[in-house]
Amino acid sequence: MSMEDTEDKEEQTAENAAAGESVAQESAAPGEDSPKEGEKDPLEEAKDKIAALQQQVDELSKANTELKEQVLRRAADFDNYRKRMIQEKQDAFDYANTNLLKDLLDSLDNFDRTVQAAATATDPKAIADGVTMINKSMVSMLENKYNLTAYGQPGDAFDPEVHEAIGSSNDPVAEPVLKAVYLKGYKLKDRVIRHAKVMVSMPDGSVSPAAEQPDSPEESAPAPEAGEGNA
Repeated sequence: MSMEDTEDKEEQTAENAAAGESVAQESAAPGEDSPKEGEKDPLEEAKDKIAALQQQVDELSKANTELKEQVLRRAADFDNYRKRMIQEKQDAFDYANTNLLKDLLDSLDNFDRTVQAAATATDPKAIADGVTMINKSMVSMLENKYNLTAYGQPGDAFDPEVHEAIGSSNDPVAEPVLKAVYLKGYKLKDRVIRHAKVMVSMPDGSVSPAAEQPDSPEESAPAPEAGEGNA
Protein backbone atom coordinates (compact mmCIF):
# COMPACT_ATOMS: atom_id res chain seq x y z
CA MET A 1 0.00 0.00 0.00
CA SER A 2 1.27 3.39 -0.93
CA MET A 3 1.70 6.28 1.41
CA GLU A 4 -1.02 8.26 -0.39
CA ASP A 5 -3.54 5.51 0.09
CA THR A 6 -2.71 5.41 3.77
CA GLU A 7 -3.24 9.14 4.17
CA ASP A 8 -6.59 9.01 2.29
CA LYS A 9 -7.78 6.23 4.52
CA GLU A 10 -6.83 8.13 7.67
CA GLU A 11 -8.67 11.24 6.42
CA GLN A 12 -11.76 9.19 5.64
CA THR A 13 -11.66 7.61 9.09
CA ALA A 14 -11.40 11.08 10.72
CA GLU A 15 -14.38 12.38 8.69
CA ASN A 16 -16.49 9.37 9.60
CA ALA A 17 -15.67 9.84 13.27
CA ALA A 18 -16.62 13.53 13.12
CA ALA A 19 -19.86 12.72 11.35
CA GLY A 20 -20.76 10.07 13.97
CA GLU A 21 -20.08 12.48 16.80
CA SER A 22 -22.32 15.11 15.17
CA VAL A 23 -25.15 12.59 14.79
CA ALA A 24 -24.79 11.51 18.41
CA GLN A 25 -24.96 15.10 19.56
CA GLU A 26 -28.07 15.78 17.48
CA SER A 27 -29.78 12.65 18.82
CA ALA A 28 -28.82 13.53 22.38
CA ALA A 29 -30.15 17.15 22.16
CA PRO A 30 -33.89 17.45 23.08
CA GLY A 31 -36.25 18.34 20.22
CA GLU A 32 -38.45 21.44 20.28
CA ASP A 33 -41.69 19.37 20.38
CA SER A 34 -40.54 16.85 22.92
CA PRO A 35 -41.80 17.41 26.51
CA LYS A 36 -39.27 18.19 29.12
CA GLU A 37 -38.70 15.77 31.90
CA GLY A 38 -41.55 15.93 34.45
CA GLU A 39 -43.89 17.82 32.11
CA LYS A 40 -47.13 16.42 30.60
CA ASP A 41 -47.69 16.13 26.93
CA PRO A 42 -49.76 19.22 25.80
CA LEU A 43 -52.03 17.02 23.72
CA GLU A 44 -52.79 14.78 26.65
CA GLU A 45 -53.31 17.81 28.87
CA ALA A 46 -55.81 19.27 26.37
CA LYS A 47 -57.67 15.96 26.24
CA ASP A 48 -57.89 15.91 30.04
CA LYS A 49 -59.27 19.47 30.09
CA ILE A 50 -61.87 18.59 27.45
CA ALA A 51 -62.89 15.52 29.45
CA ALA A 52 -63.19 17.60 32.64
CA LEU A 53 -65.31 20.23 30.85
CA GLN A 54 -67.53 17.53 29.36
CA GLN A 55 -68.03 16.06 32.82
CA GLN A 56 -69.04 19.50 34.15
CA VAL A 57 -71.47 19.92 31.24
CA ASP A 58 -73.00 16.52 32.00
CA GLU A 59 -73.33 17.34 35.71
CA LEU A 60 -74.92 20.74 34.99
CA SER A 61 -77.28 19.18 32.49
CA LYS A 62 -78.33 16.58 35.03
CA ALA A 63 -78.83 19.24 37.72
CA ASN A 64 -80.87 21.36 35.30
CA THR A 65 -83.11 18.39 34.49
CA GLU A 66 -83.67 17.70 38.19
CA LEU A 67 -84.50 21.36 38.86
CA LYS A 68 -87.01 21.38 36.00
CA GLU A 69 -88.66 18.26 37.42
CA GLN A 70 -88.81 19.87 40.87
CA VAL A 71 -90.37 23.03 39.45
CA LEU A 72 -92.97 21.01 37.56
CA ARG A 73 -93.79 18.99 40.70
CA ARG A 74 -94.05 22.15 42.81
CA ALA A 75 -96.31 23.77 40.22
CA ALA A 76 -98.54 20.70 40.14
CA ASP A 77 -98.67 20.56 43.96
CA PHE A 78 -99.54 24.25 44.16
CA ASP A 79 -102.27 23.88 41.55
CA ASN A 80 -103.76 20.95 43.46
CA TYR A 81 -103.55 22.94 46.70
CA ARG A 82 -105.27 25.93 45.09
CA LYS A 83 -108.08 23.75 43.75
CA ARG A 84 -108.47 22.05 47.14
CA MET A 85 -108.66 25.41 48.94
CA ILE A 86 -111.30 26.65 46.48
CA GLN A 87 -113.35 23.51 47.03
CA GLU A 88 -113.01 23.69 50.81
CA LYS A 89 -114.04 27.35 50.77
CA GLN A 90 -117.06 26.53 48.64
CA ASP A 91 -117.97 23.63 50.95
CA ALA A 92 -117.63 25.87 53.99
CA PHE A 93 -119.96 28.39 52.34
CA ASP A 94 -122.48 25.75 51.21
CA TYR A 95 -122.60 23.86 54.50
CA ALA A 96 -121.84 26.61 57.02
CA ASN A 97 -125.27 26.23 58.66
CA THR A 98 -125.20 22.44 58.95
CA ASN A 99 -124.91 22.39 62.76
CA LEU A 100 -127.65 24.98 63.19
CA LEU A 101 -130.01 23.12 60.89
CA LYS A 102 -129.33 19.86 62.70
CA ASP A 103 -130.29 21.54 65.99
CA LEU A 104 -133.47 22.89 64.40
CA LEU A 105 -134.58 19.46 63.26
CA ASP A 106 -135.88 18.58 66.73
CA SER A 107 -138.04 21.69 66.73
CA LEU A 108 -139.32 20.87 63.24
CA ASP A 109 -140.19 17.34 64.38
CA ASN A 110 -142.08 18.76 67.36
CA PHE A 111 -143.96 21.13 65.07
CA ASP A 112 -144.91 18.20 62.82
CA ARG A 113 -146.22 16.26 65.80
CA THR A 114 -148.15 19.31 67.00
CA VAL A 115 -149.76 19.80 63.59
CA GLN A 116 -150.77 16.14 63.50
CA ALA A 117 -152.20 16.36 66.98
CA ALA A 118 -154.11 19.53 66.13
CA ALA A 119 -156.06 17.64 63.46
CA THR A 120 -157.83 15.57 66.12
CA ALA A 121 -157.42 17.77 69.21
CA THR A 122 -160.47 18.87 71.12
CA ASP A 123 -158.67 21.18 73.53
CA PRO A 124 -157.17 24.29 71.87
CA LYS A 125 -155.23 25.10 75.02
CA ALA A 126 -153.26 21.85 74.73
CA ILE A 127 -152.21 22.82 71.20
CA ALA A 128 -151.24 26.32 72.36
CA ASP A 129 -149.25 24.88 75.25
CA GLY A 130 -147.41 22.55 72.86
CA VAL A 131 -146.49 25.43 70.53
CA THR A 132 -145.35 27.53 73.49
CA MET A 133 -143.13 24.68 74.70
CA ILE A 134 -141.55 24.32 71.26
CA ASN A 135 -140.95 28.07 71.08
CA LYS A 136 -139.25 28.14 74.48
CA SER A 137 -137.06 25.16 73.57
CA MET A 138 -135.98 26.75 70.30
CA VAL A 139 -135.27 30.15 71.87
CA SER A 140 -133.24 28.52 74.65
CA MET A 141 -131.17 26.54 72.14
CA LEU A 142 -130.45 29.60 70.00
CA GLU A 143 -129.50 31.72 73.00
CA ASN A 144 -127.33 29.19 74.81
CA LYS A 145 -125.61 27.51 71.84
CA TYR A 146 -125.50 30.24 69.20
CA ASN A 147 -125.59 33.44 71.30
CA LEU A 148 -128.65 34.69 69.43
CA THR A 149 -130.76 36.99 71.61
CA ALA A 150 -133.98 38.86 70.94
CA TYR A 151 -134.59 42.40 72.13
CA GLY A 152 -137.30 45.04 72.06
CA GLN A 153 -140.06 45.46 74.64
CA PRO A 154 -142.64 48.24 75.04
CA GLY A 155 -141.32 50.81 77.49
CA ASP A 156 -137.65 50.35 76.50
CA ALA A 157 -135.74 53.54 75.74
CA PHE A 158 -135.61 54.22 72.00
CA ASP A 159 -132.14 53.73 70.50
CA PRO A 160 -131.82 54.49 66.78
CA GLU A 161 -128.72 52.28 66.65
CA VAL A 162 -130.77 49.13 67.32
CA HIS A 163 -134.38 50.23 66.68
CA GLU A 164 -136.03 51.09 63.40
CA ALA A 165 -138.91 53.50 63.98
CA ILE A 166 -141.79 52.90 61.58
CA GLY A 167 -144.06 55.41 63.30
CA SER A 168 -144.34 57.76 66.28
CA SER A 169 -146.88 59.58 68.39
CA ASN A 170 -146.73 62.38 70.95
CA ASP A 171 -147.39 60.99 74.39
CA PRO A 172 -146.90 62.10 78.00
CA VAL A 173 -143.39 60.70 78.36
CA ALA A 174 -140.17 62.37 79.48
CA GLU A 175 -138.00 60.76 76.76
CA PRO A 176 -138.57 58.67 73.60
CA VAL A 177 -139.62 55.13 74.49
CA LEU A 178 -140.98 52.14 72.60
CA LYS A 179 -144.76 52.31 72.43
CA ALA A 180 -145.17 49.06 70.51
CA VAL A 181 -142.89 46.42 68.98
CA TYR A 182 -144.03 45.16 65.61
CA LEU A 183 -141.01 42.95 64.97
CA LYS A 184 -138.41 41.87 67.48
CA GLY A 185 -134.76 42.64 66.88
CA TYR A 186 -132.02 40.06 67.13
CA LYS A 187 -128.35 40.20 68.06
CA LEU A 188 -125.68 37.63 67.35
CA LYS A 189 -123.38 38.14 70.31
CA ASP A 190 -122.90 41.95 70.23
CA ARG A 191 -123.80 42.48 66.56
CA VAL A 192 -127.28 43.45 65.44
CA ILE A 193 -128.41 41.12 62.66
CA ARG A 194 -131.96 42.50 62.53
CA HIS A 195 -133.20 45.82 63.83
CA ALA A 196 -136.40 45.87 65.85
CA LYS A 197 -139.30 47.58 64.07
CA VAL A 198 -141.08 49.75 66.60
CA MET A 199 -143.59 52.52 67.23
CA VAL A 200 -142.05 55.32 69.30
CA SER A 201 -143.68 57.50 71.92
CA MET A 202 -142.23 61.01 71.68
CA PRO A 203 -142.43 63.53 74.57
CA ASP A 204 -145.38 65.91 74.18
CA GLY A 205 -143.99 68.38 76.72
CA SER A 206 -146.40 67.54 79.50
CA VAL A 207 -143.80 65.57 81.47
CA SER A 208 -140.50 67.08 82.49
CA PRO A 209 -137.39 64.97 82.88
CA ALA A 210 -136.87 63.83 86.47
CA ALA A 211 -134.92 66.37 88.51
CA GLU A 212 -131.58 65.32 89.93
CA GLN A 213 -131.99 63.79 93.36
CA PRO A 214 -129.85 65.18 96.25
CA ASP A 215 -126.96 63.08 97.41
CA SER A 216 -128.07 63.04 101.08
CA PRO A 217 -131.01 64.20 103.25
CA GLU A 218 -128.80 66.80 104.93
CA GLU A 219 -128.13 68.49 101.58
CA SER A 220 -131.83 68.66 100.76
CA ALA A 221 -133.00 69.96 104.18
CA PRO A 222 -133.06 73.76 104.51
CA ALA A 223 -130.65 75.25 107.02
CA PRO A 224 -132.42 76.41 110.27
CA GLU A 225 -132.60 80.13 110.84
CA ALA A 226 -130.45 81.65 113.59
CA GLY A 227 -132.14 81.43 116.99
CA GLU A 228 -134.80 79.03 115.75
CA GLY A 229 -133.48 76.26 117.93
CA ASN A 230 -133.76 78.39 121.08
CA ALA A 231 -137.37 79.39 120.52
